[in-house]
Amino acid sequence: MRLSDRLAKQLLDLIDEQGLKPGDRLPAERRLAEDLGASRPSIREAIRQLSSQGLLRSRQGGGTYVQAAESVEDDWPERRLMRPLDALVSDDPEYRYDVLEARHALEGGTAWHAALRATDQDRQAIRRRFEDIVRFQGRDDPDLSAQADARFHLAIAEASHNAVLLQMMRGVFELLRSTVTENRQRMYLIRDTQDQLTAQHQALMEAILRGDAEAARTTVWRHLEFVHGSVRKLDEDEARCARASRLPPFSLTS
Repeated sequence: MRLSDRLAKQLLDLIDEQGLKPGDRLPAERRLAEDLGASRPSIREAIRQLSSQGLLRSRQGGGTYVQAAESVEDDWPERRLMRPLDALVSDDPEYRYDVLEARHALEGGTAWHAALRATDQDRQAIRRRFEDIVRFQGRDDPDLSAQADARFHLAIAEASHNAVLLQMMRGVFELLRSTVTENRQRMYLIRDTQDQLTAQHQALMEAILRGDAEAARTTVWRHLEFVHGSVRKLDEDEARCARASRLPPFSLTS
């Protein structure tokens, strides 16, 4: 991993650990250099890298700030790609199945390569994201659980060390987060679903941690197939109930 890539990842971990939100200011470059054990020019390069991804914004003479995804400039190509997809998903619920199919194609590759290439730091990040999922599920907070879920899968993409796969995952992150939120909220209606999702994420994490590429790819595929099947069943049940509700009332006459 290049030094700038490693420092960019450490900066993201620092933002997460300190709970910084969009609009919050990062510590000064001097402090970041001391905390991360790097030179100030290297820190500036990492900041430029994250700024180009729309994650940070530097103000002339005013420091560096966490950037909200919604406020990314119109010329950020990943956001130009995602806007029409956001609209499609909101206008037609069937598009969430296209999202799941796309994830099936994309995340099989990220899981495979992550199992083969993950560094110790990557493994720690994946484990930390999994622990976040469990913690937020324990609080019965589906929104934060969904965010942790999406970040877990993004951490796996980062561990793949494939620049194209990683950029694709980052590009669809907001779409991934929103569909994961919706899917989780609906799937909680099915008994024991939360425990099954946790077990699937744990199995995926463990396959990557032990370097088993085939198991990692198979596990993420099975996980996504489980989500697809569960959401499809809910849709079919809701449609069946809606059809039944449109029937005229039946009454017995003497």
